Amino acid sequence: MKQGKKYVDSAKLIDSTKAYDANEALDLVCQTAKAKFDETVELHIRLGVDSRHADQQVRGAVVLPNGTGKTVRTLVFAKGDKIQAAVDAGSDFVADDDTVKKITDGWMDFDVVIATPDMMGVVGRLGKVLGPRGLMPNPKAGTVTPDVAKAVAEAKAGKIEYRLDKSNIIHCPIGKASFGKDKLEENFNALMDAVVKAKPAAAKGTYLKSCTVSSTMGPGVKVSTVKFGV
Repeated sequence: MKQGKKYVDSAKLIDSTKAYDANEALDLVCQTAKAKFDETVELHIRLGVDSRHADQQVRGAVVLPNGTGKTVRTLVFAKGDKIQAAVDAGSDFVADDDTVKKITDGWMDFDVVIATPDMMGVVGRLGKVLGPRGLMPNPKAGTVTPDVAKAVAEAKAGKIEYRLDKSNIIHCPIGKASFGKDKLEENFNALMDAVVKAKPAAAKGTYLKSCTVSSTMGPGVKVSTVKFGV
């Protein structure tokens, strides 16, 4: 695939054979984010587990210290006084009787779905729509909870969910290029610490196989994982 001139110029700044310290790697990512928009910085972690086995799944959520730089729109499924709690917490949408049909018909103007446990029977009917988009509420991610106010606040503050894909890689945004290397490093460390703590007991050998950071339009930069010791 032919790369653009900006990408080629950016790639010249990076030694593809070297694994950089996180701060240096993120500094390079900021330097190479040359698009006309504020590029998202993404972290890609290859793990030494097998996602085909239930006891080697890695999934969870973490609140990034500096947020993601993205405005997050929340949709809450709740009953009774939990509805008002969601409204008071600033949720963009609270589900009503027509919401299931709206979503089934294609409405997707939200980024995070939160549900109380007693509403999962309703939300479950949307599994085929929300599941493939990674929007299905999940207890491990803190999006199935009786404390909807806390869940909304965390989502707005920059809570992200991480999970393995079929290639045993976790892909997550950790902020915007405009954050600068120091804020990005704080977010990087928060996510890495969470993934390390989530190491399955069944995982054998090297857990952190490789780690790469990149901006939306920029080249990848390898990051050393030595300090995490797994």
